[in-house]
Amino acid sequence: MENKNMKYLIAGTGGVGGSIAAFLSLAGKDVTCIARGEHLAALREHGLRLHSDLKGEHTLPIQAYTAEEYTGKADVIFVCVKGYSVDSITELIKRSSHEETVVIPILNVYGTGPRIQRLVPGVTVLDGCIYIVGFVSGKGEITQMGQIFRLVYGAHRGTVVPCGTLEAIQRDLQESGIKAEISPDINRDTFVKWSFISAMAVTGAYYDVPMGEVQKPGKVRDTFIGLSRESAALGTKLGIEFKEDIIGYNLKVIDKLDPASTASMQKDMARGHESEVQGLLFDMIAAAEEQGIDIPTYRMVAEKFNL
Repeated sequence: MENKNMKYLIAGTGGVGGSIAAFLSLAGKDVTCIARGEHLAALREHGLRLHSDLKGEHTLPIQAYTAEEYTGKADVIFVCVKGYSVDSITELIKRSSHEETVVIPILNVYGTGPRIQRLVPGVTVLDGCIYIVGFVSGKGEITQMGQIFRLVYGAHRGTVVPCGTLEAIQRDLQESGIKAEISPDINRDTFVKWSFISAMAVTGAYYDVPMGEVQKPGKVRDTFIGLSRESAALGTKLGIEFKEDIIGYNLKVIDKLDPASTASMQKDMARGHESEVQGLLFDMIAAAEEQGIDIPTYRMVAEKFNL
């Protein structure tokens, strides 16, 4: 696979998927998007409009289909839907894969790669996580804020990947201006991302504030630290070996974000849309309770969001 121009399929063209698609397209890569509704109609009519602090202003002609319409085969499938929509794209993955296709889920919740692998046992499923502030700012329109666009991916232990594939994907992503890293321990790295995005999204939604408020000393930042500390204790209990202190790491990442930015869960909740509160808050609590970890900060914030 490493010697040819790879075909990329982006399942879910929201802030994350749309940003990946736009950056790949700008670099001349073969990209097709899966979208729906008015967002899809706008992509078809006007192309993908990108407002990017890293790349500037662009309108990109891009192929876009519904999951049901797409009949092609892809070499790499980035799964960028929300956690609650994973089951809905399994048929697309089965239909659009060939024997060397790799699937890279880029979700905010932990355990997504193994979950998709169970749903599509005949396809090679990796795992991944992303650090970016990207969101849908209008129909067919994506805004990417700040200077961070980092994508980490890799194979879980026991997953066999065709030779050279991980490196070929990395080259394409790096040529597109995305900081792409092949992880030697993707289980650890996806847990670290879950810890960060959970603390970020839950803190922002609990106080209804942008990230600038988390960057200031005070009760908002203390809540973020408490959530980070509790998820770190869970990770340690699960046997995850962190490269660095997770609280310090989470603070380092939060302090680099655009002060005006908010998490997608927070945006969805504010609009009354379906959100990832289950995967980012209640799943964390359930996992901690299962391991006997005390989580007073998570229990405090959960009282506001009880389903």
